[in-house]
Amino acid sequence: MRRTPEGHGSGDVRVPRLVGLMAVDARESARARALVVDAPGRPDFPHTVVDYVVRQYPQPGTLVARHSVVHVWLDFGEGEGGGGVREPRGPLPPPGGPRRELEEPGAVAPLVVLGSP
Repeated sequence: MRRTPEGHGSGDVRVPRLVGLMAVDARESARARALVVDAPGRPDFPHTVVDYVVRQYPQPGTLVARHSVVHVWLDFGEGEGGGGVREPRGPLPPPGGPRRELEEPGAVAPLVVLGSP
């Protein structure tokens, strides 16, 4: 089948770049080009809003037939998990630099005297 440039009656469209877009924006961008977006393993995808597209297939710029499916993979949006705890947890170390570990409770650290001859 001979491919013709987009818009010349071929029925083919270029896949837009969806990576980096929120799910809701990716669906809208694809819909504007007569494409369908699907997220494998995400039955809630039609209702997903703030998760971000991290991968897509076919790649951006690929010519495909109108109404083709573009598969996307999502990751959580900022602040929605996946990254662990980010704020510091206490207790914080005491100010003033590192402390020397004592061998026994109550023991006094040896005094080191530096001098010149």
